[in-house]
Amino acid sequence: MTRGAERQLLLFSGRAHPELAERIARELRTDLVPTTARDFANGEIYVRFEESVRGADCFVVQSHTTPINTWIMEQLIMVDALKRASARSVTVVAPFYGYSRQDKKHKGREPISARLLADLLTAAGADRVIAIDLHTDQIVGFFDGPVDHLFALPTLADHVAGLTDRELLTVVSPDAGRVRVADRWCDRLGAPLAIVHKKRDKDIAHQVSVHEVVGEVEGRVCVLVDDMVDTAGTICAAADALYANGAADVIVAATHGILSGPAVDRLKNSRVSRFVFTDTLPTAVAAGVDKVEVLSVAPVIAHAIREVFENGSVTSLLEDL
Repeated sequence: MTRGAERQLLLFSGRAHPELAERIARELRTDLVPTTARDFANGEIYVRFEESVRGADCFVVQSHTTPINTWIMEQLIMVDALKRASARSVTVVAPFYGYSRQDKKHKGREPISARLLADLLTAAGADRVIAIDLHTDQIVGFFDGPVDHLFALPTLADHVAGLTDRELLTVVSPDAGRVRVADRWCDRLGAPLAIVHKKRDKDIAHQVSVHEVVGEVEGRVCVLVDDMVDTAGTICAAADALYANGAADVIVAATHGILSGPAVDRLKNSRVSRFVFTDTLPTAVAAGVDKVEVLSVAPVIAHAIREVFENGSVTSLLEDL
């Protein structure tokens, strides 16, 4: 008996953010596999694929957006269904990886939920994970299998560079934890670095007190960079501190626009001139704020999927960082 060497790439989408999955499919010049997904009366999720997946390399796209636990569970069910249908391999594509902020213990008796999610994906049958801008690099080590950690920095930075004179730009980290990322922005834009020093109340969620700005920002166009904007309290407080120190303008660039609770109102009322997000989450697209711009990461994800499928090098995507 002989077996042909041809392999088949199949792309699947959950219900969390189908628009992004469709953009990825267009970049790959393929179609999404028809999928039946529905909820039972008690909230249980049912999934069935309408085409055979036997022997195929399957990629399951699902952003962990609101309601986050529902969409994570749906992705786990999709992975399980593919493994039971004899898929050759299953790659989880999570443009925004849920629970990434719970990557370590701050106090006793706390979980490390980012690790728990990694274990759940592995137990469901995921062979590989593709994600964009994880909250911390250490999350990659939570998986026993390969993880392709992609970055939106080139997409965001090149867009921001075209908005104003590069000579006037100063890259600003909103806290000490983002300094490494801000350094990469500085290298790409050839701009100086500033840091907003803040102190967060550990016992009160989303309570931030900004203390001082380290670096020269007076008369400069400041680019505040972060991986995510959730309630927008931190980023708006940092912007106020920059304006108080003489900044001429403030632009916010972040990969994941979560925009929970009061975030949209804070964006509207903020003195920030422009918020630039990517489409890893549908919430950024749906914000409906004039000063919000959304860039697509579909080309980056599609390139990574193609390289994985063709046994190429995903590292080539990181060489210009």
